[in-house]
Amino acid sequence: MNIIEVFRQAVDSIRANKLRSSLTLLAIAVGVFAIISANTAVLVLDTYFKDTLSLMGGDVITVSKTPAISMGPTDWEKYRNREDLTIAQMERLEDLTYITEGVGPNRTYRTTRVSYNDEETEPNIGIRGGNENYLDNNAYTIEEGRNFMPEDMDYARSVAIIGADVKDALFEREQALSKTIRIEGRPYTVIGVTEAKGNVFGSTMDRFVVIPYTNLAGIYGKNQNIGIQVRAGSVDRIEAAIDEITGVLRAIRKVDPANPNDFEISTNETLGNAFDSFTGILYMIGFVIGGIVLLGAGIGVMNIMLVSVSERTREIGVRKAVGATRKAIVSQFLMESIAICQIGGVIGIIIGAGLGNAAAIWLDSSIVIPWQSAVGGVVGMTIVGVVFGVYPAFKAAQLDPIESLRYE
Repeated sequence: MNIIEVFRQAVDSIRANKLRSSLTLLAIAVGVFAIISANTAVLVLDTYFKDTLSLMGGDVITVSKTPAISMGPTDWEKYRNREDLTIAQMERLEDLTYITEGVGPNRTYRTTRVSYNDEETEPNIGIRGGNENYLDNNAYTIEEGRNFMPEDMDYARSVAIIGADVKDALFEREQALSKTIRIEGRPYTVIGVTEAKGNVFGSTMDRFVVIPYTNLAGIYGKNQNIGIQVRAGSVDRIEAAIDEITGVLRAIRKVDPANPNDFEISTNETLGNAFDSFTGILYMIGFVIGGIVLLGAGIGVMNIMLVSVSERTREIGVRKAVGATRKAIVSQFLMESIAICQIGGVIGIIIGAGLGNAAAIWLDSSIVIPWQSAVGGVVGMTIVGVVFGVYPAFKAAQLDPIESLRYE
């Protein structure tokens, strides 16, 4: 008996018991759905996070007082007791490093309203301190106007570069350049507008105003904690740049040679590795939950196959009486078990991939197709069908044909 004929008989048997088969298919589909939807959603998040990291230059290094991303229990008391990173330390770092370039601060001093004449934004605009390297370090491009110049820092000028959202809110009907905006009552002249970058994790990247850090330091204080951004110049020079930054900062902050660093250094790669650890945990949770559901579904498959063997005892006797071998009986019932699992698995894969990609639609990210998970699902369902179908199949093959023909 060829494989096609065996499969046809298996499908006919499933059709003959629609309700029972449908309930078993549902259990299988739910288990596969749990795994595929979780994996697809995590894959969407992973793709979205990497696309977001690509918005920053691959050679950007960030120095901070506390870790940029923290997974699991964290001793925040240790980080709170560290000395702040200050503007003076940043300026010394810029003077003493030779490999690196584009040293600049990264600090949001306030989140507040910005006004122009009678127009006013919501109180959610980040007021950031930066220098002429800020836009390059954060992958922003000037759409109108100019970038900061060193003179703007030297003289602490009251000038500002605004994000696309601020422009849309305040200057819908006129040009923004050379206009005077007010932030907490202080006037700033708009010298530049950045191109829109869109949303990241549902939060806009364009709701900000950048002002020379020397100006804001004069208002809010020069010794506040800041982040420091540095460019290595190329991805190949990142390790050398990190070594130089570490050595110089340890000297500036007078860290004892026997003590560890009292600051954190992160790059796109370190952020990506931390996120990979997080997504790995999510993958494991999805597999565990789906595996438990599939175990129950597999037991259900075995149960329905045992019932099927019992109900078709006379049919098995007739087939054996006309010459069917034990191998043919085993193949028929085993194929029926595999067919149930595969059909339920395909349904679960399709629905799971569709629901998982709902996260992509919500995040405005690209649609992903979990090929590896889908192939793994098909293979896994074959294994489940064999494991939980082999006992009922062999039980059917062991039936005595004479006793089977007498069965009512």
